[in-house]
Amino acid sequence: MNLITLLGDTQVFRQVRQAFAGFTSALLVYVVAVWAAAVAVASALLFVSHDGVGNVPAVLALAVVAAYGERGRIKLRGDFNVSISLLPAIFAAVLFGPVAAMVVFGASALALSYPIIGRLTHLASRSLTGAMAAGAVAIVGSFMSAGTGETVAEAVAAALVAESADAAFASLTYWLRGYGRWLEAIKDSLPVIAASVPFYSSAVAVLVFSYRHVSPWTLPLFFAPALAAQRWFLLYQEQRRLAGDLQAANAQLTAANLSFAKGLIATLDARDNYTAGHSAAVAIYARDIAARMALGDDQRDLSHLCGLVHDIGKIGLPAGLLEKPGALTLDERREMQRHSEIGERILANVDSYAEIAAVVRHHHERVDGQGYPDGLSGEEIPLLSRIIAVADAYNAMTSDRPYRDAMPSRVARLRLAQAVETQFDTSVVAAFEAILASATEDYRIGQGEEFVIRTDKDDDDGLIVLQTASA
Repeated sequence: MNLITLLGDTQVFRQVRQAFAGFTSALLVYVVAVWAAAVAVASALLFVSHDGVGNVPAVLALAVVAAYGERGRIKLRGDFNVSISLLPAIFAAVLFGPVAAMVVFGASALALSYPIIGRLTHLASRSLTGAMAAGAVAIVGSFMSAGTGETVAEAVAAALVAESADAAFASLTYWLRGYGRWLEAIKDSLPVIAASVPFYSSAVAVLVFSYRHVSPWTLPLFFAPALAAQRWFLLYQEQRRLAGDLQAANAQLTAANLSFAKGLIATLDARDNYTAGHSAAVAIYARDIAARMALGDDQRDLSHLCGLVHDIGKIGLPAGLLEKPGALTLDERREMQRHSEIGERILANVDSYAEIAAVVRHHHERVDGQGYPDGLSGEEIPLLSRIIAVADAYNAMTSDRPYRDAMPSRVARLRLAQAVETQFDTSVVAAFEAILASATEDYRIGQGEEFVIRTDKDDDDGLIVLQTASA
């Protein structure tokens, strides 16, 4: 048994092989180059630096804060993340010099949850970032005289260089790992840089001034802005996550609602071919009336959905009643009027359909209180029920029935106008008349492409979505 075979059976060697899994040649070259540069810079600084690390206890405290800052990382795209660990590194760069900056920022890599190779790579790249930030401080210091202005300029330069260098290293790693384009990662990091640099530079300038001119014991004051910054990042991350979850949940709920409505319409269509086309027309008319009345998008969508299912209670009526070719008897008419209550009972069993169920129950109420099933009047009737009532009556009058032919649109519109303040809400009828006055003849009689119900499969989430073209 050779050495490679022996090592291959050990847990340590398996972890090493796993750590290097997915490494391309370009990525390996990058890792080696970054480590070589970090070692070369650290060696040179230790050789030429007179101050060394500086205040060792202070630098160690900053290193702990930097490592803790990694616990509040924010995810921007795929595996591309940022954190507040630059803040203590910038402080160290301005106050103690390049060696301290390399130690503090390099320490933040130890808190990463990456495999050992990833942490070591970040250790090298972040150490270089700290050295570059300290270099920016030295350049600014060479052009300015000591004072408050110099401290502020050094803090701004260190923050800008540190943020830019860190984003460049992270973006390059993001690209070499095959997660996406380098420019995409840079683009995502720009808002964070723009927001962080003013905060970092101002906080560091104040803390450095206090440390130098008040007391070294002001260093603990660093923890307050550090924790505040971390909290800001965490809240930003949580807000994005919640917003994304809410958007996805709303999209799923909308798709599910429309799919469910389509299923109900198909069930009703199996009994009466007239009803499915009627439901689609009422849905479109109701949605357009809601838009004309300047209701919100949610109310427009809800009126459309209510229009689709307003007659679903008819599936619970006795066989033959819907298909009867002649006029209904008094008992049959009373039986037919039960469909709004039946529809409410059906829809009330569906989660989140309580409001829809109430609209369906009351879509045959009259503003004078002579409607059914509860005899509500005026404002007691839900607004969407009043909208559905107008759309329902108009389409019923302009459609063929088993016992009569369709009325012309102008006659149906006159009937609506004659029934305001008795059967229909005046504002709803006025809004619908404004729509019909400028509409095409196909729209007025509920025909044409806009009244065709179709289903599309969403490639992203696989949900079946019911669509009706807009009028």
